[in-house]
Amino acid sequence: MEEKYVWITTRRIKPGSLEEFERAWRPHSHPGGMSRAFAYWSDDGQEIMGVSFWESQKSCDAWRSSDEEARRRDAMAPYVLQEENSFYRGRELGVPQG
Repeated sequence: MEEKYVWITTRRIKPGSLEEFERAWRPHSHPGGMSRAFAYWSDDGQEIMGVSFWESQKSCDAWRSSDEEARRRDAMAPYVLQEENSFYRGRELGVPQG
């Protein structure tokens, strides 16, 4: 099975700031080496989980240390109360049909 590389970030944001946070969160350009990305919000709109898939850990690290990512993180900072993130390797699990 093909190995996948995933960066997951969970943020708790200030109440009522989801719309502003989402505008600051979106990068201006597509990060090189990222193949897919998903965002998930809690019902109260105060916790956001970002899940991105990468070609390699090296490509993810390059984005994380880029000037554009630093600007994006600065733009999000006024809305973020807490942040946790980690890089993972894994494989897709087959789900039985029927």
